Amino acid sequence: MEEVRLQKYMADCGVASRRKCEELILQGHVCVNGEKILQLGKKISPDKDEVYYKGKLLKPSSKKVYILLNKPIGYVTTVKDQFKRNTVLDLINIKERIVPAGRLDMYTSGALLLSNDGDFIYHVTHPKHETEKTYNVTLKGIISDEDIEKLTNGVDIDDNGIVYTTLPAKVRILKIDNKKNISRIEIKIHEGKNRQVRKMCKTISKKVLALHRSKIGFLSVNNLKLGEWRYLSEKEVKSIENFN
Repeated sequence: MEEVRLQKYMADCGVASRRKCEELILQGHVCVNGEKILQLGKKISPDKDEVYYKGKLLKPSSKKVYILLNKPIGYVTTVKDQFKRNTVLDLINIKERIVPAGRLDMYTSGALLLSNDGDFIYHVTHPKHETEKTYNVTLKGIISDEDIEKLTNGVDIDDNGIVYTTLPAKVRILKIDNKKNISRIEIKIHEGKNRQVRKMCKTISKKVLALHRSKIGFLSVNNLKLGEWRYLSEKEVKSIENFN
């Protein structure tokens, strides 16, 4: 069998996304054939090498699982939470080990994909694949055409202490309520910076009152109640892999 990078094998075993697995390797949580691995770049032979994560032998699942969840507010997007908060995996009772493809913060609802297919998760989360995410945003205040133009062209946000200019986005006004002093807009992006939409709105001095991700690629959660999930069809999986 062809050699694969260690982080890819871990993702295929449902540990986490490739990028997260890279962090776990550097933190010293992974051993290959009894040797602790502390650097990236290690390749393994899945049919020969034994890979342990925190002392547990990893084996990829023979059944690939792809799930779309309409995440409610109040759940964190992680496999386990150090603060014992509810996680999105508490909503999905299946025997296969799956991980979220990307994140939604605790106070954001909407579309979230989960899988045990490392390649699929990588495709969803890595910016180079340009998988589009659609957000419905309720803002305090009345948004202007100038605000829309700024968000569309790209704004400077803080990304872990580094100034990052967001790539061009697709932005349109859904509703303006002058009486209640609120605006609803739709934002489509294919990046995944931490709390990106909230930070983008902050640059135009607008507070986010509610944030919901309605679509990932062509996949919508309009027919799923909050907290509900369903398996993706083979055609839907292909639609994500071939989105751009």
